[in-house]
Amino acid sequence: MDNQDLRKAGLKVTLPRVKILQQLEKSEERHLSAEDIYKSLMDSGEDVGLATVYRVLTQFEQAGMVLRHNFEGGSAVFELADEDHHDHMVCMETGDVIEFMDDVIEKRQHAIAEEHGYEIVDHSLVLYVKPKKK
Repeated sequence: MDNQDLRKAGLKVTLPRVKILQQLEKSEERHLSAEDIYKSLMDSGEDVGLATVYRVLTQFEQAGMVLRHNFEGGSAVFELADEDHHDHMVCMETGDVIEFMDDVIEKRQHAIAEEHGYEIVDHSLVLYVKPKKK
């Protein structure tokens, strides 16, 4: 994503928006909280307040640029909305978020909706997991 994407989303290109977008893009971790982004900006010497980070992330979410996830046991996390559909596993011990895609699960969900006379418009699947005991 770039400045053009901000304009397409109807958002002015401002320094805080560009810096927050860059943080989301360059992070090795795909699921970041507002606090994660704020800390990263502070560490790199950027003067962007936490309230601004929250406001910009909400604007990005409303514009369809990011997805917000409210996984159990943690604060909201955000990821860029530039990827194909995937589901999530959240480790209850570490908080790690693991992305996965499974065609069998996807087909079964559609079949279940069809059996009940519906079609899926959108969905979110989150599995809450813990490491297996050895």
